[in-house]
Parts: sequence; structure tokens; C-alpha cells
Amino acid sequence: MKDKNRQILEGSRAIALTIKNIAPDVISAYPITPQTHIVEDLAKFKADGLANYEYLRAESEFAAASIVLGASAAGSRVYSATSSQGLLLMTEVIFSITGLRLPIVMTCANRTISSPINIWNDHQDIMALTASGWIMLFAETNQEAVFQHILAYKIAETTKLPVMVNVDGFILTHSYEPLSIPEAGKIKKYLGQYHPAAGTYLDTKNPVTLGSFVSPKDYFEIRQELNDDLIASLKTINQEYFKCHKALGTSGTKNENGLFEYYGPRNAKTIIIALGSVIGTIKDVADQQKNVGVIKIKCFNPFPYQDLAKILKSAKQIAILEKATNLGSAAPLFSRILPILNRDQVAKSYIAGLGGRDITQKMIQGIINDIMKTKKTSLDSKFVNK
Repeated sequence: MKDKNRQILEGSRAIALTIKNIAPDVISAYPITPQTHIVEDLAKFKADGLANYEYLRAESEFAAASIVLGASAAGSRVYSATSSQGLLLMTEVIFSITGLRLPIVMTCANRTISSPINIWNDHQDIMALTASGWIMLFAETNQEAVFQHILAYKIAETTKLPVMVNVDGFILTHSYEPLSIPEAGKIKKYLGQYHPAAGTYLDTKNPVTLGSFVSPKDYFEIRQELNDDLIASLKTINQEYFKCHKALGTSGTKNENGLFEYYGPRNAKTIIIALGSVIGTIKDVADQQKNVGVIKIKCFNPFPYQDLAKILKSAKQIAILEKATNLGSAAPLFSRILPILNRDQVAKSYIAGLGGRDITQKMIQGIINDIMKTKKTSLDSKFVNK
């Protein structure tokens, strides 16, 4: 059946149209490459009378994050977007948002961080904030990014935890692909009106304190509860993934859920694990192999350790490919895979694509060849640049 909503759109435009259809109450953002087109479109929708949200201009990313924090604390559904240095400038507020249990949704157009100055894509910006307690989703395609933004609001408002949707800068934000934007009516039916529970937001008729001063006597338990709730959100993310697809009349692939997707032959002996848009290139190379599988991590935080362990149990060689480093230590994704491996499995960390360097099929093939001849797991990362 022909999809009447299918059209060719730039990734940033698709995200902006999706947010417009979600219809948050307040939007605030500061433009930064490659996120700019998203917030430009949202500002224009408001200026042209096509949207009813309040669009508040900010003098910096720190201010934009503070504005949506305040609006969310007052009981509003909110949205923001940022990238790279802008995300780092938000750091103090990002941590506060989690501690205040505010269901804020934000887009991060992933871009490398300085110095030296570089505006192209990798994942070093978001990996610098994995300890912040945000739920972190990664999109392979712009169509997946559209879906994840809708899902993010349901997850955030159900768990009282903020959600960040990560899309690869330029590779997704500035590329065009045929996709569908779900109708506002379907989104509204799935998300419903946002009505935060009494006592969870600032209300002059029901005064409460958010983010109060806490002594050592109580701080420990509060942080433990936050951690427990974040881990428990894995179940919610998975459940809502299927509910969201049903509500929107869409469907995912056979071997995926809200947390990850497995692609390839059953019980593959060699598996490559990665995040984001590079998955498409990896799948193309895997299709040319006899016994190579691919795991796309869709939810990086909280990390689905137990479910992934079940998928990986039959693999002999595991290559972890990522666009980020953890200077002086094991790479971010690699360090999360290590604890779930058994003694008979061999794993190796591969770093590629830093600063926007192309990741080619030849490079992926080289990684497959290398992991197949690797005999022992090493904590050192191999930097693949050609």
C-alpha cells in the first residue's frame, strides 16, 4: 500500500516536522553546526503561525538548557537540540535535569569536540556525558530518528527521566532520504496530553521543593534510586517500542527491539557491534560474508547487558567499532561489552571515523579479517584510518 505521507526530506527537516507534530509547549535552543537546521525550521514554523509552542531564543546552550529545565519544572512538555561544544556547555544543567527527574527530550546532532576545531561527525560529544543519567538513543537512519523522537517523549514522561536522541551530524542531519512523518493525530493519540502528577512540578496551588539541599544522610539513597530507575527503564523502553509502532501503524525489522537490532545469520561466529549511521555500511559488508552478524546498539544508556549477553553467547570473535575514544582507557562501547563476554570469546576494540573521517567498506572488511585472526582479547584499541 502506498504511504501518502512518504516524501524526500533532509534529516533535520524531518526531525523538526516530527517535533512540530508532537507539539511541545516550550522549545528553546541555541544554533550550532550541524544542529542548526532543526532549530531554524522550528523557529520558522512558529513565526509562520504553523505551531503554537513558545519558542524562546537563548544567548547560549547553557541558557537554552536552563530555559527548558525551568519550563519542564513548571509542568510543560519541552524540547531542545544541540551538538558538540554546545552539549558540553550544557553539562551542569544536563546533570541537574536528571537529578530533578524532569522528562526533557533533546536531540544531539553528534559532532566531534575541540581541540583542534572540527565540525564533522563522531560520537565524542555524547560519550563525554554518559555518566549524566540521561537515556541515550542512537539512530541509524533519519526514519529511525523520527520514530525515536516520538518514543522518547513516552519513555521520558513514563519514567521521569530525560531522553537524548543521537543522530550523526551531516551524515543524517544534512542528508536526504525518502521517509514518512507520522500524522499529528496519531502521535497525539499515542502520547496523550502531558499532565505531570501533582508534587512533581512547581505549582503555586500545591507548593513543592525541587532539587533541595540534601545532606550525606539522604543523598546516597536518592542517587541509588535514580540508578535503579534508570536500569528499570530498559523494560519500559522495550515495551513502548512495540506499542509506539502499533500506534503509528509502522513496524520494525524482524530481529530488533527498542534496545538493539541483530542483523545476519543465526548463531554467527563473528559479530560486529556499533552505533549510529555506520551500521548501514557494516550491513552491506556483512552481506558479502558467510558467517558474520551485526548488532546495532539503539539504547546506549542504560545499557542492555543481559539481553546482549544472550545474543553474543554463540559468537567466537567480536569486533566493537566506535567513533569515540576514552583517552587513556578502554573505548566507551568496548568497555560496556567486556563484562558480558565469556572466557572463550575474543573481542577487540576498533576506533574509526574520528573527526568525520570516512568509514569505508574496505575498512570494515579489514576489521573482519583482523578479528578473525585475533587470538586473545586486548584492552588496547586499534585505530583504523584507511
